[in-house]
Amino acid sequence: MSLYSCLSPQCFVLFCLIFIFRNAASDYPPLTLDYYKSSCPTVFEIVRKEMECAVLSDPRNAALVVRLHMHDCFVQGCDGSVLLDDTIDLQGEKKASENIHSLKGFRLIDRIKNKLESECPGIVSCADILTIAARDAVILVGGPYWDVPLGRKDSRTASLELANSNLPDANEGLLSILSKFIYQGLSVTDTVALLGAHTIGMARCVNFRPRIYGDFEATSDKTPISEASLSNLKSICPTVGGDNNITAMDNVTPNLFDNSFYLTLVRGEGLLNSDQEMYSSGFGIETRKLVNKFAEDPIAFFQQFSESMVKMGNITNSDSFVTGEVRRNCRFVNT
Repeated sequence: MSLYSCLSPQCFVLFCLIFIFRNAASDYPPLTLDYYKSSCPTVFEIVRKEMECAVLSDPRNAALVVRLHMHDCFVQGCDGSVLLDDTIDLQGEKKASENIHSLKGFRLIDRIKNKLESECPGIVSCADILTIAARDAVILVGGPYWDVPLGRKDSRTASLELANSNLPDANEGLLSILSKFIYQGLSVTDTVALLGAHTIGMARCVNFRPRIYGDFEATSDKTPISEASLSNLKSICPTVGGDNNITAMDNVTPNLFDNSFYLTLVRGEGLLNSDQEMYSSGFGIETRKLVNKFAEDPIAFFQQFSESMVKMGNITNSDSFVTGEVRRNCRFVNT
């Protein structure tokens, strides 16, 4: 069919809508590295100091903030919607199946926000706070540095429905996991690199029980060390009960951001089904190569993780540029 044969009124309207959308999208203000240079020059210092105190008191706080940021970006883009509490008028995302028992760190973000409101009232968005804090969290436990583009607005909405459908599940297959990342505009390489954040994460028994009582023995090397590791995991997570018992996803260096997570996958001892699938799945030809690459070359992992975190952080909520705001309290929209 030629272009001219499609010049019906319906096609004309469609072309107009596409033109308007593309031009409107280009009008959204870009994220920039110096967004707060004049309006709040101390923003990085304030966030860093609060994160230093938090990670020093408990290194696990680093993983909590990185997880918050990721779960924010996968629902409506990086717009701070994950921080919103339920109210009479708004249903937040905190009760989504992948959030309700695992997302923490909200009080830490509250503390940072309060400090920034005292220094630069009404200037720094909660979405930007999360993005900066996630970068600093990684650095504070030995991970790489990257520049953080800023200028996000906070959404006035949240979506429990999207949180339930967009966030990856611990027991999903590889193709399902990849589809959720690709839907966000992230590549297979981004997926494997970003899941490397599990090098500092903790997992609940209910999320790794299917793995340790499933194919863990089949994928592992069956050495005395791996058998002892499996026995320990089963003591932490019995077949019945103990759903909220936790253990590190990287049991070698749980408080250090490094590439040992990938070494664990190569040994076939990944704690979560969704992680081990990257190496052991029959569909994982490309992901297996990437796991091997990051296991062998920590510098390559650090470089890719930094690039992928920037890419994920640039998933924006186009509506927030029009109707968004800078919340005074990250838990509630402004009134």
